[in-house]
Amino acid sequence: MHVVERDEDLLWILGSSYVVAVLGAHPDPQRAAHYVPAYLKERGYRVIPVNPAYAGSRLFGEVVRARLDEIEEPVDVVDVFRGADRLAEHLEEILAMNPPPAVVWLQKGIRDDAFAKELTDAGITVVQDRCMLAEHRRLL
Repeated sequence: MHVVERDEDLLWILGSSYVVAVLGAHPDPQRAAHYVPAYLKERGYRVIPVNPAYAGSRLFGEVVRARLDEIEEPVDVVDVFRGADRLAEHLEEILAMNPPPAVVWLQKGIRDDAFAKELTDAGITVVQDRCMLAEHRRLL
């Protein structure tokens, strides 16, 4: 797989990937980790929140999971709201997802080329430093 740069690839992801696990999802509506997944849910995506601090509570109509590898159904995209300095902590749980996600999307301001290479080497497409909400509004 590869690191996505082209609009055509972004459009394909946004138009065909309707199950989104949100790593770092947050209940505060003022935070991007809340309003971005809320926007996606309003547009028909299934949003599965992941945040150990809120595990067991409900967000976006779903039970919050503590870890990505606790999700028992297929996920199309893992949308990441964690700083680049924290990404390595989540590599193992992303790779342990069964089946693995097709795409890992790093939100605006999040980039780590070594992390992206580990994922692409495992066959996972990566989007870096782009907001899913902004790209959806721009392209769809």
